[in-house]
Amino acid sequence: MEAKAITRHIRQSPRKIRILLDDLRGSNVEKAMNYLHFSKAKAAYQIEKTLSSAVANLMNNSENEDVSVNSIYVKECYADGAPHLKRFRAASMGRISRINKKSSHLTIVVSTDKK
Repeated sequence: MEAKAITRHIRQSPRKIRILLDDLRGSNVEKAMNYLHFSKAKAAYQIEKTLSSAVANLMNNSENEDVSVNSIYVKECYADGAPHLKRFRAASMGRISRINKKSSHLTIVVSTDKK
């Protein structure tokens, strides 16, 4: 059984979120939640919220089955790019330099099967 949770428009670049996601992919949910809760990274808070939402979705969808937290694994997790805010800053000789403030979409899929 699978469940998915998506968080959109996170005000952080996808590259910085992917650093944490690479450590979580394929691991147990209980271990992943513990890792995220004590991590100092800014992205850990958003990933933890999305992961707990995915677990809650799995619990709600599996009404007939007994699912324990120990048997749930992170099947897929990825961060995609989202629209970025275009800003500018003063540069030398009266010019402007462009600043792109990136944002991302986070998707986490949890499953009871470890594969």
